[in-house]
Amino acid sequence: MTQQTDGTRTHAIGRIEVQTYDDRAYDEPGEGPTLHLITVTESFHGDIEADGRVQFLQVVRPDKSASFVGIERVVGTLARRRGSFVLQDQGTLEGSTVQGTWFVVPGSGTGELTGLRGEGGFTAELGQHAQITLDYWFE
Repeated sequence: MTQQTDGTRTHAIGRIEVQTYDDRAYDEPGEGPTLHLITVTESFHGDIEADGRVQFLQVVRPDKSASFVGIERVVGTLARRRGSFVLQDQGTLEGSTVQGTWFVVPGSGTGELTGLRGEGGFTAELGQHAQITLDYWFE
């Protein structure tokens, strides 16, 4: 994996491996989209070496496409700095492609990651590892 610095921002890349995935519908009307709560544990590899736990709220439409939002705590290292931070996610599922964007929640960094800010995203084919990016900086 590589890191490129552009001014005060650093571009991180990597991948995510899903460890556990629990999908539970909590609202299934007779007509229209269903609402799901999805809990995922995952491992980050590359410029971010960490473990994450995320909960997604997802809307699944009758054609099986979906939109989701999520909150994830990430614990590990970024650029050899140890700590944790929280990502806020949003994205879509179209066919077998999952795409999303995320940002570091301001004020969520701990340890050596205090002051972390950033934004990026992820792309994956269902059942595959996600490719991720995070452009980050410190306040």
